[in-house]
Amino acid sequence: MGEAYVKLIDRLLGRKAGVQVSARPLPGAAFLRDTRSAIINSRPAILRDSRDEIRLAWRRAAGLAIDLIQNSGRLKGAADQVLADTVGVELVLNPTPDLSGLGYSDAETADLIKIIKRRWKRYAWNPRECDMRGKFTVPQMVDIALRWDMAYGEATGLISYMTIAQRRGYGITTGTKICMVPPTALVQDTSEYEGLYQGVIHEANGRPIAYRFEEKEAGIRTKRDYRAYDAAGRLQVMHVFDPWDATDVRGISRIAPAFRKHIQHEILVDAKIQTGILQTVFAAALTSPNPSKEAFEAIEALPDDSDLQADFHDYFSGALSRAAEGKISISGDPQVSHLAPGEELKLLTTQTPGPEFLPVSDELSRDMARAIGITFGGLTMNHTAATYSSVRMENSSIWPVVTRRRERIAAPICQSIYEAWLDEEIGEGRIPFKGGYEAFAANRERVSWSLWQGPAKPSADDGKSAKAATERLVNGTSTLASECAELGYDPDEVFEQRVREHQKYTAAGMPSPFVPRNGGAPDNAAAEEEPAKKAAA
Repeated sequence: MGEAYVKLIDRLLGRKAGVQVSARPLPGAAFLRDTRSAIINSRPAILRDSRDEIRLAWRRAAGLAIDLIQNSGRLKGAADQVLADTVGVELVLNPTPDLSGLGYSDAETADLIKIIKRRWKRYAWNPRECDMRGKFTVPQMVDIALRWDMAYGEATGLISYMTIAQRRGYGITTGTKICMVPPTALVQDTSEYEGLYQGVIHEANGRPIAYRFEEKEAGIRTKRDYRAYDAAGRLQVMHVFDPWDATDVRGISRIAPAFRKHIQHEILVDAKIQTGILQTVFAAALTSPNPSKEAFEAIEALPDDSDLQADFHDYFSGALSRAAEGKISISGDPQVSHLAPGEELKLLTTQTPGPEFLPVSDELSRDMARAIGITFGGLTMNHTAATYSSVRMENSSIWPVVTRRRERIAAPICQSIYEAWLDEEIGEGRIPFKGGYEAFAANRERVSWSLWQGPAKPSADDGKSAKAATERLVNGTSTLASECAELGYDPDEVFEQRVREHQKYTAAGMPSPFVPRNGGAPDNAAAEEEPAKKAAA
């Protein structure tokens, strides 16, 4: 039967009977060419659209992320580090309106920017004015958005408007209000027929036109659609995320790729701690030459008329009786009173962690730090092996990640709020604009354009960084505005503050700290004596 079966297979495959087929793979060049151990085949993978992957894993990833952050001081600290690196105290508004063709001179443009900055500061730092709930400032809303971006991979919010009658009841001035809504409220519903995908409704070209949120009204959950833009084209729903693919509709937790490594690190640390506790509690070993059960059975097997049997019984009975009178206690009140003859009590030391613990722990931590977008030292607070060069390289590699996160997540939130607020300020006449609201509405994007400045880049040596900035200015390869932006300062505010302080010092008859000592005529005795010394020489 076996030979007939083999012949049948050979005939079906077109092989000659009796030809042995080698199991060795044929040589060739191709992607995914496996090794003899079939290591690639041991990892099965399927290919799906990125947005389908996100939709299937979103809720599970969000739940895991929140659970890990809430139960890990290290991840909580990492989230705080993300906020500190990205926005610091706040993102500073730097309006850069394009007013060409609108009748503005340079001086008038500067005056308009001053008014906008002053009024924005008052609005952004007043929770009653900017927050629908009246609880949070704009910087706090940005902090919330960055935490959501870390846990959910996206941030959502609603921009609404209070009428004058509603404002009067709260005793407030502005009507533009922001309501930050957790991304969990954005439903996961998908209907290709409606153009609905994971809570976002799209038009024929794939542009979002509405968002479906789940809300509670009188304890009853309902779903409501909010238009992405109003009839005038003003944004009504903020939805910010960092896409992976061109077809992505929503984001996913930034730490999702590092879930496995973080959980492995937690298990590693837990095992180390538990093993250390057990070894500490049971760190005493009692060794004894006393025979085991098999030895006593051997003694019993001796002939009855042998004197050895009686001698062995007498010896061990006396030793055990004497040992029974002693006491060995290893607890809160340790005590060792007596040991049996030949016994030895050894105190052992813990053997955990082994030499491989720290390298493995560091490797797992680096994986998590890379996924979050902070430095290894920022995640672990471990700077034992850090040097000046390593810190500079670490900061240089992570800083583009920080600035990118600022421009992709934090700044769009601020810009969305700012555009809605500026529209109202000009529309209600609190900020004067040439041509009125009609001129502004026709050039809304040009007038609303702005930049958002964050904290300064970390420096391993402030003295060297300051010297480098001076060299760039002297060589003409940089500008004061660029250097101020590098430090997180508004160049206009720096200039105005320097002018005020300079005038204050000169009016009081004091030397201004902003006038270089080596500039102009000598103003001290040392400078006057220098030419005399050279002439005498």
